[in-house]
Amino acid sequence: MNVSCFVSRRSALAALALSVVALAAAPANADGDIYVHAGANFKPVTIAVTPFAGEDSGEKISGVIAADFARSIFLLPLNPANFPETIANPDASPNTDAWKTADAQFVLTGRVLRQDAGRVTAQFRLWDTASGEQIAGQQYTTDAANGRRVAHMIADAVFTRVTGEKGFFDSRVVFVDETGPKEKRRKRLAIMDMDGANVKVLGSGEELVVTPQFSPSAQQVAYMSFGAGDPKVTLLNLETGQRESVGNFPGMTFAPRFSPDGQQIVMSLSEGASTNLYTMDLRSRATTRLTENSAIDTSPTYSPDGAQIAFESDRGGSQQIYVMSASGGPAKRISFGEGHYSTPVWSPRGDLIAFTRIKGESFGIGVMKPDGSGERILVEGFHNEGPTFAPNGLYVMFFRDSGGSGGPKIYMTDIYGHAEFLVPTPSYASDPSWGPLLN
Repeated sequence: MNVSCFVSRRSALAALALSVVALAAAPANADGDIYVHAGANFKPVTIAVTPFAGEDSGEKISGVIAADFARSIFLLPLNPANFPETIANPDASPNTDAWKTADAQFVLTGRVLRQDAGRVTAQFRLWDTASGEQIAGQQYTTDAANGRRVAHMIADAVFTRVTGEKGFFDSRVVFVDETGPKEKRRKRLAIMDMDGANVKVLGSGEELVVTPQFSPSAQQVAYMSFGAGDPKVTLLNLETGQRESVGNFPGMTFAPRFSPDGQQIVMSLSEGASTNLYTMDLRSRATTRLTENSAIDTSPTYSPDGAQIAFESDRGGSQQIYVMSASGGPAKRISFGEGHYSTPVWSPRGDLIAFTRIKGESFGIGVMKPDGSGERILVEGFHNEGPTFAPNGLYVMFFRDSGGSGGPKIYMTDIYGHAEFLVPTPSYASDPSWGPLLN
């Protein structure tokens, strides 16, 4: 395969060749730093994303930003048909009285200017209609081809300024691209922007792949591949395209997850009727066994500090979620609701563990605290599975297969279940794994 199909964080940033300059803004004030708390009870902040002036790409960039805000749930972009004025000068304060009448709490203005050698400069200013002041502003200079990334970065900057939370738009998702009839489905590793744009297939599709996982460094992806011999965990370097199997184990290895520093992976190894958890140091390739019993232990996930591992096991008679030290030892069951619990994944914030709950014919995606308390189901229906957290821990992606002759699709929701969005992909898609922020 042509290695140019791979885009790593390092090469993406090199291609971006980005310079960022802050534009003068009013100083933040302690009482007004956060305009909407991204919590269970909130009222979305309304924001008008005006068309960026200048180059034709300006409206495309502002369009991407508005679409990002629509997915954010906590920021509500206003319908351009209701804008009370056309912004002629994005550097000048808008008519805040008119915008307040249009129910806009914030107005985003900007421009895109073409530089020499195919480079562009994108600027934005965020205006608070209550005070009439500019509260944020930055300038980005980059290659013209990187307009979508700049749009995501602007959206992140505004999201952070309004909510006080880290952004999540300038990130990517690795997933399984599924094509062909259901009885003969072709499953290939693929990568996309978090909004479903810029899909790239990472391989020829000669091997069946499932359960890919992004490294925290964004340089590697681990996944389970079905080729010659036993299914095995494989590592893919996103920068070089190099693939290698993880160890030479006698049985099937699967369900890999990276440690927070990206230097280890934890995975399952099937040996006869039992399946146990192992870690491998990716530098020395030293292997450590974590569990040793006749049960099926799988789907391990590290806590953000690397001190604990959550996993699913049937050691108690049914699939449930357990937590133990990252070095092994006794495990504590934390799931006690009705049904079976599987596919745990720890939030990067450390405050929640997402899971799949199977209750009868219903598959729910939910979250709970690491001690098992505070369980809430975000979405429920036929075959929802495989949650993965956004880099800021406020959103979850998962896939849903509605059955019949169709196939799975990827969706996202916030951790409170306020709204749900389809993530568009060219074909069927499953097993998403959300990577870290690129910037």
